[in-house]
Amino acid sequence: MVVARRHGQSLGGEERVQTSITQTGPSRQTPNTSCTMTTVQKIKEIEDEMAKTQKNKATSYHLGQLKAKLAKLRRELISPSTGSGGGGGGIGFDVARTGVASVGFVGFPSVGKSTLMSKLTGTHSEVSAIDFTTLTTVPGTVKVHGAPIQILDLPGIIEGANDGRGRGRQVIAVARTCNLIFIVLDVLKPLGDKKIIESELEGFGIRLNKRPPNITVRRKEKGGIAITNTVPLTNIDQDEIKAILSEYKISNADVAIREANATADDLVDVIEGNRVYIPAIYVLNKIDAISIEELDLLYKIPMSVPISSKEWLNIDELIDKMWSTLNLVRVYTKPRGLAPDYSTPVVLRNGKCTVEDFCNAIHKEIAKQMKYAIVWGSSAKHARGQKVGLEHVLEDEDVVHISKK
Repeated sequence: MVVARRHGQSLGGEERVQTSITQTGPSRQTPNTSCTMTTVQKIKEIEDEMAKTQKNKATSYHLGQLKAKLAKLRRELISPSTGSGGGGGGIGFDVARTGVASVGFVGFPSVGKSTLMSKLTGTHSEVSAIDFTTLTTVPGTVKVHGAPIQILDLPGIIEGANDGRGRGRQVIAVARTCNLIFIVLDVLKPLGDKKIIESELEGFGIRLNKRPPNITVRRKEKGGIAITNTVPLTNIDQDEIKAILSEYKISNADVAIREANATADDLVDVIEGNRVYIPAIYVLNKIDAISIEELDLLYKIPMSVPISSKEWLNIDELIDKMWSTLNLVRVYTKPRGLAPDYSTPVVLRNGKCTVEDFCNAIHKEIAKQMKYAIVWGSSAKHARGQKVGLEHVLEDEDVVHISKK
């Protein structure tokens, strides 16, 4: 298994690096390589068969079966590393979580992740011109608008990471648990690397900048398969749906598709039920090496921010983009008879930002003791403040006073 390719090293040198890493810390069982290789070979065979099979009415059932088999094999491949929850990392990858949100840096080696991490957080993450300088997760914290955000510098991944090459599985398993992923790319080859990294993350059940598909599969005891759709089925047909359900041994179910342009992959994702939907920002590093005309082209890549971590160019835009993408809500406290405390906001997630969530973030007993709350800000109907209950939804930079029973 390739772990660290340094300039001038032989394959034997790479194996010695792997040995030195795995022997630090407690002993741990190594996955059966022959079993893993067999699964990888099966995946490759199915991918090859799908690539050479033309999609038409006659082949849709077969393609549906292949896609379901592929998803099951990928689940089998990653389960030894991730466990049932999909979050375990292994030695050097289990990091205590701090702050109100976590941002993981994912990218190929030597794209500048560690330099950006060190300058953003003040945390030392080994920086070098050679590949694979970072071999474990390095955590740090950056404070944005008073909110502590954890930054995780992950080792560089290589093509084939989701199939177990290098330490790719551990890296991507940590990325699965993040609230936001920074995909750090070299501006001199952004699109090719972007496609490869997206494919690696997709293979590990991470869906970037997407939301869960509006598809429901409700199993039942009898009655066969009933398929309803409120939108035209343009990318999947009923034969393909039935093939996928058959592969998962689902013979009685109600399937409702309300997702425009739904695909077989969307249906597989819903059945698998272990996909994570994470926003991603494409950090295009080393813009100090390109022209203004080339920089203008980079801005056309959706969700991208061109920067130079070395020259500290455009970092403010990156931080602003990170804050808006995390979609956090700052709420300030106001003790009775005193001015609001704007120095230490209570930071909540959008979607979990009721007065009750606010109370629980401070102390779980406060919600039980609350008589009512007075809110000032965007969510209040009146400038003078609004009396509200626990279910009231707060907005960014609201001020809250809690009146106890």
